[in-house]
Amino acid sequence: MFKKLFQGRFALLFSFMLTYLTLSTILRLILLIWSIAEVDLQISDVLQIFGFGLYFDIGTLLFFSVIYSLYLLFFPKRFIGSITDRILSYFMMGLMLFISIFSIIGEVPFWEEFSHRYNFIAVDYLIYTYEVVQNINQSYPIPLILILLSSVIFALFYLFQRKKILQHTFSAKPGFSRRSIIVIPIILLAFVYGFFSKNQQAEWSANTYENELSKNGVFSLLAAYISNELDYKSFYQTLPEKEAYALLKDELDQKGAAYLNLEKNGILRKVDSKNNFRETPNIIVITVESLSAEFLGIFGNKEKLTPNLDQLAMEGLSFTKMYATGTRTVRGMEALTLCVPPSPGQSIVRRNHNEHLFSIASVLREKNYALNFIYGGDGYFDNMNYFFGSQGFDIIDRDRGNPLSDDINTQRFPIKDSEVTFENAWGICDGDLYKQALKRADLQSTEGKPFFQFIMTTSNHRPYSFPENALDMPQGNRESAIKYTDLAIGNFIKEAKTKEWFNNTVFVIVADHCASSAGKWELNIEQHHIPAIIYNLKDRTGEVDVLASQIDLMPTLFGLLDWNFETEFYGLDIFKMNPETERTYIGNYRTLGLLKDGILTQLNDKKEAEQFQWDFDQNELSKLNSKPIDSLISETIALYQTQSERFKSGAMQEDF
Repeated sequence: MFKKLFQGRFALLFSFMLTYLTLSTILRLILLIWSIAEVDLQISDVLQIFGFGLYFDIGTLLFFSVIYSLYLLFFPKRFIGSITDRILSYFMMGLMLFISIFSIIGEVPFWEEFSHRYNFIAVDYLIYTYEVVQNINQSYPIPLILILLSSVIFALFYLFQRKKILQHTFSAKPGFSRRSIIVIPIILLAFVYGFFSKNQQAEWSANTYENELSKNGVFSLLAAYISNELDYKSFYQTLPEKEAYALLKDELDQKGAAYLNLEKNGILRKVDSKNNFRETPNIIVITVESLSAEFLGIFGNKEKLTPNLDQLAMEGLSFTKMYATGTRTVRGMEALTLCVPPSPGQSIVRRNHNEHLFSIASVLREKNYALNFIYGGDGYFDNMNYFFGSQGFDIIDRDRGNPLSDDINTQRFPIKDSEVTFENAWGICDGDLYKQALKRADLQSTEGKPFFQFIMTTSNHRPYSFPENALDMPQGNRESAIKYTDLAIGNFIKEAKTKEWFNNTVFVIVADHCASSAGKWELNIEQHHIPAIIYNLKDRTGEVDVLASQIDLMPTLFGLLDWNFETEFYGLDIFKMNPETERTYIGNYRTLGLLKDGILTQLNDKKEAEQFQWDFDQNELSKLNSKPIDSLISETIALYQTQSERFKSGAMQEDF
């Protein structure tokens, strides 16, 4: 019976199916061996990995096969075997093989980078093709890969010819009714898989690696595309609105901040500085791409990759327990500008209706700051220009022909070719970027108002390239990129010290996220630990050993400046925290977490809450052995529920 499948009109189709299943299984085996130290090797676990994997592989190959199946069903019987039939069949089968094999090959570097099958990050990559294609081209030998891929496809067709698969496909001439017996079940099964199968069904284990190995990359990609935004109330545990806001107000209550809005859902507060200090120094925020705390010498790294950052940390304020809210640049931007916990689904930076939100720009505009967003690539990527522009920032970026939206009233200052010494897929090198910041600071320092710069770097990102002879290390690896990133920051500060505006300028240096989010658990706390430094703020120096979140950094700076200001931030002044209020927020696309009192409480999109014990000394997470701590679960729900609903309802927007 099995042999007969490869001896009729459908021989080529079934050969593709068998080929895809074989290659997908080989890929799963390779990834399993690659991650062998992270998974349990019990027979039951391995069987489930390959069992669930086969289920999703079959669903995916059915999706691939639908169009060719319809072709086989409706192609006229009298033309079977004709030149037209051969050309169309070769084209469709070649395309199916190319896409499927290319996707399988692509999962290897994706796994290396993220330890996940294709997910929402891959969806974003499909949207912003210029940066992604250039990044791939500069990171991998694309011509060699294409030659290898083409060779594999030709080899498969040669094998099909030798096994007489092609002969059977073009010689058998079944009628419509016989063809429908095979094609209609394939189409129906594809529909059933698409309608009833959910990617979450592969998440049977507490071990993230085992869950990801159980998935199919293409199926995961489609699932991520469909669920690009997650409605909180539909997917997560909720509390009655009154209870949620009562818990939120308790969490946000801090000395020196009084609620101005007495409505039950109002969180507007007035921060009142007793010193009534009025100085408004220039502020430069440097957001460093993918800078994990583990790379810095102050956190124990022995490779001497960051001498400049280590020195700045010792000369300024260094926050030793700062954690990023997410795993992508837009999450860091969201946390640093909006000072809110991460919402499920896409970052607010990338969402619709994200204009004119209450943000740090609201506070800075009230203090009469000139606002600048400085980015070495095209800020069209990830919707950055629209987000910052609609908050009132001027845009300095590498314009690649993507105009600013007519909906925002801001100025754009494209970086000229003559000002660039080195550029890769993501933008100009950090050294060139800081020259833009210096140029802008020189100009605005003469205009009689303080300036604020939000600088987003890119050099510490694959393909890890930088100007030749910048340092005595090879290009193309993370360590070299970190070394160059640190060197560029050091040169920037050195040059800034020669400027008249330097003594009246505060520098905030912080990572957007860590270099990797991979780990055994859904949320891996150690992969959110980032450096954060406030430098050149009078005599404020030393280590701040307080558990805090990215969302607290700018409210803390405003507190250090003794400002009076109104706030709707979830972020708090770190120096007004006590051991009972220390906490941090971390999350990924679907899972939301609150770390407090050594307990990580996380919410998932199955309306479940889980709790884990965190050992700060060992950087280890383990299942909570005691009873669930209901108060922490309720607090976590309240924080994320209210934040998600505030954005959805428009409560975060302000008159502008």
